[in-house]
Amino acid sequence: MTSLQPSIDLPRPDPGAAAGPLDARLYDLVEARVRRILADNPVLATYLGIHDFDDALGDASRDAVQAEIDADKAHLAAVEALDPDQLSAEAQFERDLEIHNVRLQLFQADEIRQWERRASAAGDIGDAVFALIARGAAPLEERLGHITSRLEAAPAFLTAARTRAVVPQVASWQRIDQRYARDLPGLFAEVRAAGEGVLGASDSARLERAIDGATAALADHVAWLDATIAAGTDDWPLGAERYDELLRRRALDDLDADSILEIGWEQLRRNHEGRRGALRELDAGADEASLIERLKSDHPATFDEALEAYKDTMRRARAYLIEHDLASIPDDERIEVIATPEYLRSVMPFAAYFSPARFDADQRGIYIVTPAVDDDPNAMREHYYASISNTSIHEAYPGHHLQFAAAAHHPSLTRMLTEAPEFVEGWGMYSEQMMREEGFDAGPAFRASMYTDAIWRSCRIVLDIRMHRGELTPEEATDFLVEHTSFEVPNARAEVRRYTYTPGYQLSYLLGKVLILGLREEEKRRLGDRFSLRRFHDTLLTNGSIPVSFHRRLLQAGNGG
Repeated sequence: MTSLQPSIDLPRPDPGAAAGPLDARLYDLVEARVRRILADNPVLATYLGIHDFDDALGDASRDAVQAEIDADKAHLAAVEALDPDQLSAEAQFERDLEIHNVRLQLFQADEIRQWERRASAAGDIGDAVFALIARGAAPLEERLGHITSRLEAAPAFLTAARTRAVVPQVASWQRIDQRYARDLPGLFAEVRAAGEGVLGASDSARLERAIDGATAALADHVAWLDATIAAGTDDWPLGAERYDELLRRRALDDLDADSILEIGWEQLRRNHEGRRGALRELDAGADEASLIERLKSDHPATFDEALEAYKDTMRRARAYLIEHDLASIPDDERIEVIATPEYLRSVMPFAAYFSPARFDADQRGIYIVTPAVDDDPNAMREHYYASISNTSIHEAYPGHHLQFAAAAHHPSLTRMLTEAPEFVEGWGMYSEQMMREEGFDAGPAFRASMYTDAIWRSCRIVLDIRMHRGELTPEEATDFLVEHTSFEVPNARAEVRRYTYTPGYQLSYLLGKVLILGLREEEKRRLGDRFSLRRFHDTLLTNGSIPVSFHRRLLQAGNGG
C-alpha cells in the first residue's frame, strides 16, 4: 500500500439543513477509503480520470492484496460503528450502501480469493496502456510518456504478481493470461506508431526500450504460465454453498440460486416463443433455423461498414429518446466506437463499453466492437443489421453509455464504487425491450434479434448457476449455448470461457431486466396517473448503478437522489 494520495478534490453529498452530527464522519471515512483505493490501483484512477498515478502500475504482490483486505476490514468496522440515529436519512442510506459494498468485496477478496488462483497481470498491463492510448485527457506526447513509464514498470509488476500463486492455478484461466501476453505486442505496436512524429529522438528511444523490456518480460511470463498450467487444476467451480452465499451478499431481493435458475428456464422458454412469433411475421412458411440464417446473412460487407452501422444506430436511438421524451441526456456526454483491441478479443467476443472517465473534462465513453474471434471467417455474421441495432441500444442509448454518463453527476463516492451488475447489465437489457415497446426499430427482424439476445442471456442464467455448481463442463455449456442461440462456435466458446471466472455476473443481465421491469410495475401501481416513464428512467439513472433493492428503497421514500 502507498502513502501517496490523489490531489483531486473529491465530491460528497451536500449535507443541507438536515445533516446529522455524524454525516461528516461517514463521508470522511468513505473518502479516505476511496483515496487509498485510487493510490493503490493506479489504472483504476486513470479510468476514473484521476491522473496523479498515470506513470505507475501499482503493486501486484500478494502482500499488497492482503494489505487492501486488512484495510477494508478496518474500514468496515469503523463504518458499522457509526450510530445510524446520528445520521441524516441520506447519510443512513449511504452508510447502508457502503456496508453492503465492502462486505461483498471482502467476501470476494477474502473468501473466494480468485486472485490466488488466476494470473491477470498481462491483462492488467494491457488495460493500463489502453486507458491512456484510448482517451485524450492529456496531450498525446504526455500520455506516451506515461505509457513508457508503465511499460518500464511491467517486468517488476509481472514478477510481483507471481507471488500471489501460493495454491495450484486454474489451468484454463492461466491460458487466458497467456493469450493476453501474446497479443499485447500488437497493442505496443499501436503505441509505437502513435509516437511517430510526436516524440523526439530521446523519448522515442526510451519508448522503444520500454516496449522491448515489456515484451521480453511477457515472454518470460508466458513461460511461467506454462509451468503453472502443467502443475495446475481444472477445479474452478465455486460450489453450491459459496455460490449461494455470493448471491445472498448481492442483495438480490432475497432470491437464491434455485429461484433464479427457475427464472432462467422460464425466460428461456418465453424468449424462444417470442422469437418464433417474430420470425413467423417475417415468413410464416419458412422454418426457424433458415430464418435465423437469413437474418445473420443480412450484414455489412466489411467490418468498417459494420462500425458505421453501429454509429448510425446510436445516432438514431439518441434522437429517438429526445423526440419521444423517454429520458434526459446530459449535455456533456459523447461516445466513440472503435474495434476491440486484439488483446481483449478472446474474452470479449461481441461488444463492450468503457464508461466516461468520471473526473475528466472529456466525458467520452468508448464502445468497442470485436471484428472476429480466432480469425473466424464467419465473424461478420455476428454483425448482422438487426443485431447491430440491439447491441447499440444495450451499449449506448439508452443503455450503458447514458447510464454511466448520468450516474457520473451524482456526488456519492460510495455509489461510484458500488458493484451492482444486476442493475448495470439489467438496465442494458431493459433498454432493449423498452425501446421496442416505444416503437424504435420495432419490426419483426429487430424483435427476433432482441429475443435472440434475450435467449442468450437466459442461457447465461442457466449456465452461470449450473457451471459453478459443477453440473456442466465448459464443453457442454458451449454446446448448450450454440444450440439455443445459433452463435458461431468460437464466439460461444469465448463466452463460456468468461463465465468460468465471473461467478454470479452473467446471470445479472436478464435477472436485472426482470427486476427492473418488476420495479416499473410497482411504481405504476403506486403512482397511478402520476407515473411518468421519463421520470422513472431519470430517477434510476441519476441515483446511480446501485442494487435494484436499494433503488426500490429510494423510490418508495420518494427520493429522486
